[in-house]
Amino acid sequence: MYSLVFYVPETHLEQVKQAVFLAGAGAMGDYDSCCWQVKGQGQFRPIDGASPFLGKVGELEYVDEYRVEMVLADGVKSEVISALLSAHPYEEVAYHLIPILY
Repeated sequence: MYSLVFYVPETHLEQVKQAVFLAGAGAMGDYDSCCWQVKGQGQFRPIDGASPFLGKVGELEYVDEYRVEMVLADGVKSEVISALLSAHPYEEVAYHLIPILY
């Protein structure tokens, strides 16, 4: 099992969650579409060579984002990460894939 944590702008929250749920993330026993989310503010500055979804190269940008956490089984890891990267609007997607030891 893994814990997947990713950050997504509020405008794309449901779209990205649905993509990773369809790929198999968020399943726990007799439940699916399970996650935890919290709203916060992210910041970034695109540098030369970037093609930002939001903001302008060289300028600091602040955006309302959600931190989303969910579990996933080892067998769906590749499909889930592929779905996350395909559905997410950012050029560089910030995410963590953390092994769960139990």
